[in-house]
Amino acid sequence: MSSNWRLKNDEIVRRRITYLTHPVSVVWRLGCLTALALMLAAGFQGCGGSAPSLVRPPAAAISPGAPRPYKALGKWYQPLPDARGYHEKGVASWYGNDFHGKKTSSGEIYDMYAETAAHKTLPLGTIVRVRNLKNNHQIDVRINDRGPFVSGRIIDLSYACACKLGVVGPGTAPVEVVAIGTTAPPAAGTDIRDYYYRGNFTIQVGAFSELKNAERLKMRLAKAYQNVHIQPYDDVRGRMYRVRVASCTSLDKAVQYEKMLISRGYRDAFAIAE
Repeated sequence: MSSNWRLKNDEIVRRRITYLTHPVSVVWRLGCLTALALMLAAGFQGCGGSAPSLVRPPAAAISPGAPRPYKALGKWYQPLPDARGYHEKGVASWYGNDFHGKKTSSGEIYDMYAETAAHKTLPLGTIVRVRNLKNNHQIDVRINDRGPFVSGRIIDLSYACACKLGVVGPGTAPVEVVAIGTTAPPAAGTDIRDYYYRGNFTIQVGAFSELKNAERLKMRLAKAYQNVHIQPYDDVRGRMYRVRVASCTSLDKAVQYEKMLISRGYRDAFAIAE
């Protein structure tokens, strides 16, 4: 083997080693390997079906100290930190034997003969007054479960509640739901009414999208009643104006005031915690 050949061979090896260890070369090859890995991952994902994505609510949208959001049937829900002032109209449904004896979201065992209900966002333990808008029957129930996760429904009643409201036969009914209290974990045989909110109650007489209509009702009420006020709030319809009257220190007094207003022609009046 000639010396010239060995010199040429040594030069080739030296250049290869220099190429493999040069910083620019190393970065370039790493970039190529990364791109190849991503392409292979995409290819495998396309062959085997896309992996489920986990998209959480934006952190900025969750207030510090608020209850943790949860996911059901692919959708995220953010429970309310407090139920005071909650009022909603919508469709109620009920659930019974298929869930009887199974654990609820609160950890309690579901009893279809107890006066409880499921709601997507109200705090667990909230007491709500549910009124059937078709027959005007009403009942006070405790929220101890999550649901219903069917579009267009706002509350899932136990079998016992559905019977009292006349919902069992038709399966659903238009209802009005008003938060009136909260509970501590109830002891056996304890009446849920022992745990109503202690605080201020008022009576809502109307809600309007235009301020001038709310002011007109306020002026009419102020001629005969005290503590008439307008409370603005925002919902999916935009800015609304609630017209409320009176200030009561107990739910019983607020309910008496509500009945008095209804008897005087204000049929949409209802007591609510403020």
